[in-house]
Amino acid sequence: MAEAPLDALRRVMAALRDPNRGCAWDVAQTSASIAPYALEEAYEVVDAIARGDLGDLREELGDLLLQVVFHARMAEEAGAFDLDDVARTIVAKLVRRHPHVFEPDGTLLPAGSPRRDARAVEAQWQAIKAAERAAKPSRAPAGPLDGVARTLPALTRAEKISRRAAGYGFDWSDAADVVAKVREEADEVAEALAGDDGQAVAEEIGDLLFSVANLARHAGIDPEAALRAGNDKFVRRFTAMAARLEAAGGTLSDADLAAMEAAWIAVKRAERGEA
Repeated sequence: MAEAPLDALRRVMAALRDPNRGCAWDVAQTSASIAPYALEEAYEVVDAIARGDLGDLREELGDLLLQVVFHARMAEEAGAFDLDDVARTIVAKLVRRHPHVFEPDGTLLPAGSPRRDARAVEAQWQAIKAAERAAKPSRAPAGPLDGVARTLPALTRAEKISRRAAGYGFDWSDAADVVAKVREEADEVAEALAGDDGQAVAEEIGDLLFSVANLARHAGIDPEAALRAGNDKFVRRFTAMAARLEAAGGTLSDADLAAMEAAWIAVKRAERGEA
């Protein structure tokens, strides 16, 4: 009988970590030393999805899975838990957080059971998570916004923090109110710039970005994905602008701001299909 792929992965990881016959680099690692790779691999998964490259996605998911197996193997060596425990924990969590789908023992609810819409499901999910946090033992009293990982990208963390606060009712009524807040924060940035106070400018720009993350949440937009798309758009347009300048006999390095602006506007018009 052929070895199951996940069993083969576990076996290979255990061999790499063997202190006598394994790989010196793998043996030397700790969860702390390889932690950055988990973030890197997760971003590469997202990039493959954004590019619609299923071949790359398969490979990048494998790299991300390796991080899970690597950490689980080190925990197993320390006698803490193993990969099966990781799987059991997430299965139990999924069952617990989907009472509209599963019985407490993990079996599916009977056919014809009432279904909840997405909004009700999300509210239920947040309530269950809040109850789980409250039930966890803690050395210090947990604050209402604790548990949102500080290692998340700042825009993503801002969206999650504001979503958590909104769950307590601390939120704007609609997106138009958030737009007004964004304008208010932009005005405060301008005031700070006029005062020539670097620390104040940094603080006000942080407030502005936090408000923009809130605006994205109200609009149903992932702010991190929106910024990635904005970055890609700028790169695409800047590259096209440089090509236009070269086609006109100039170079990007030699062009003045007026020439670059004219080429930039031409690129935007071309994207819109305008003459």
